[in-house]
Amino acid sequence: MTALDFSTDGSFDPQVMNSVVQDREGYEMKTSIATVTISGELPEKLEAIARAGFDGVEIFENDFLAFDGSPADVGKLVRDHGLEITLFQPFRDFEGMQEPLRSRTFDRAERKFDVMQELGTDLVLVCSNVSPASVGGIDRAAADFHELGERAAKRGLRVGYEALAWGRHISDHRDAWEIVRRADHPNIGLILDSFHTLSRKIDVNSIRSIPKEKIFIVQLADAPLIDMDLLYWSRHFRNMPGEGDLPVTAFTEAVAATGYDGYLSLEIFNDQFRGGSSRAIAADGHRSLIYLGDQVRRSLGSGTMTGPDMPERAPVKGVGFVEFATDEEGAVELTALLHALGFRKTAVHRTKKVFLFEQGEIRILVNVDQEGFANAAYAVHGTFAYAIALVVDDAAKAYARALALDAEAFIQPVAEGELELPAIRGVGGGVVYLIDDKSTLGRFSEIDFRPVVDGNEGPSAGLLRIDHVAQTVAYDEMLTWLLFYTSIFETRKTPMVDIIDPAGVVRSQVVENESGALRITMNGAENRRTLAGHFIAEKFGSGIQHLAFLTDDIFKTARDLQSCGFKPLHISPNYYDDVEARFGLDPALTERLKADNILYDRDEQGEYFQLYSGTYGEGFFFEIVERRGYRGYGAPNAIFRIAALKRQMRPEGIPKDAL
Repeated sequence: MTALDFSTDGSFDPQVMNSVVQDREGYEMKTSIATVTISGELPEKLEAIARAGFDGVEIFENDFLAFDGSPADVGKLVRDHGLEITLFQPFRDFEGMQEPLRSRTFDRAERKFDVMQELGTDLVLVCSNVSPASVGGIDRAAADFHELGERAAKRGLRVGYEALAWGRHISDHRDAWEIVRRADHPNIGLILDSFHTLSRKIDVNSIRSIPKEKIFIVQLADAPLIDMDLLYWSRHFRNMPGEGDLPVTAFTEAVAATGYDGYLSLEIFNDQFRGGSSRAIAADGHRSLIYLGDQVRRSLGSGTMTGPDMPERAPVKGVGFVEFATDEEGAVELTALLHALGFRKTAVHRTKKVFLFEQGEIRILVNVDQEGFANAAYAVHGTFAYAIALVVDDAAKAYARALALDAEAFIQPVAEGELELPAIRGVGGGVVYLIDDKSTLGRFSEIDFRPVVDGNEGPSAGLLRIDHVAQTVAYDEMLTWLLFYTSIFETRKTPMVDIIDPAGVVRSQVVENESGALRITMNGAENRRTLAGHFIAEKFGSGIQHLAFLTDDIFKTARDLQSCGFKPLHISPNYYDDVEARFGLDPALTERLKADNILYDRDEQGEYFQLYSGTYGEGFFFEIVERRGYRGYGAPNAIFRIAALKRQMRPEGIPKDAL
């Protein structure tokens, strides 16, 4: 199965797809990023920024100072990467100083101008003064900037003024704009920063009246909503647009309404980003800006800042299949577990050693083929759920959007007559296939497979469909994959919750759609002693750690599973005494829960029942759930489930073949 392009009849047409991805309209958005946003030395940062597709870069002064080369060397390095230096920053504590400090600030400015000219950039950022020595007054500050504008003009340079949210006298972009307006100099303009405006909850519509030619550059950052000191919040918790909770889209719409046609630049201060992969963070940044531009275009119409003219976010109707890569021995064990869950083998691939198991609307593929990507995935990870198929309204459009948002296409040759499924690389380097019901893609099991009779067929367990897919990732990857899903697919992210593991805390956040047809729980592991961390360490990477199947009668399903030979995860009897007291359960219900090892939760929307398998391999497991109006995922039960699963696992340091 491979990722290709489709015309309306489901056939492959590269020209049609390329036109979808490459068309442009209106003002072409120009993207930039500050070097402070990503980790590494300056050359490494510039390489990552250029590779991600940015047009320009802000040079943060500390990155320049730490570089063992001249300003001219830095300028050449930037241009050799095909980038433009959009801004040199920051110049601090300038306006409102009294003599002799005032003269010193102008001397410092002249030295900055020297560096800028050697770098080859014409714009410097001056942030609002935080010095206790500064004196307030709009007219005083305006006079300082007018004089600075005169000096900058002699060198062909420009100065942008930014209101820091914690500025001593100026902390609001409206006041900064008034200073720029009164300075009345063509070389003095305003720099807008979404974090400084949104963190102080300033009305973004105040931006709309600012003349576009006086906005010299726009800096963007999102952030989770945290009640803390503004400076500390800014310095440690900013993230990419779309990764946090601030209304960055509304801010950018207000900027676009002015007719602004300059750079949109990311300025992110984040401890996690500073320690992460420079390439991955830069790629996330570029994706976030492309997604933001698409949102603005859809809100304000064509002619505003845009990137690729991509289709809308893809609605998801459900999970088409999940595919496991394994070997012959692993397939025997996995097949036995699927039989115990009430699945039956219904088909085998026509040219590959791939088996299809079905129950209700659930389809599981077991790939034992010795060639292709699945075999390579098995060689690295062992038995692994390496691929998932999402059923979307239009696979070709979903694929086009994914490529426009910098997703990596997955391409693998197929035999003559087999379907070519569009696909992109996902979590842990796995595969996300895209199928729909409007083309032949929805008939992949009929076209690529031939039916078989399962001699080991047992009774169904009443499993209806996949309720949710749980993907375990390193914690510092969570924002990457949340942005991946929410930008490509019509989904939303839920608030982050802490999952308590006896060995630590796992951060969990869900990507879901309104109908509940797609639910992906993202679990971020911070240490390998947790169950999630153990899974990542043993599987050599992130991936699907468990699948949850939906039933409409968990007690009947439990009985059916027992007749299939299923062995549920044993839950401590102590749990049931507590859950009865917490929820005031009827003792008879408690006894039923205990007899079948079913976990229980309840909220204002309804009830939730959970039944688990034991672990398969190094931490993978299955879950069966029943929802009675409940929208969550049973987070309060996680510690009890994790403790039970870890009791089954190989002790740390014991070789796999020693048990």
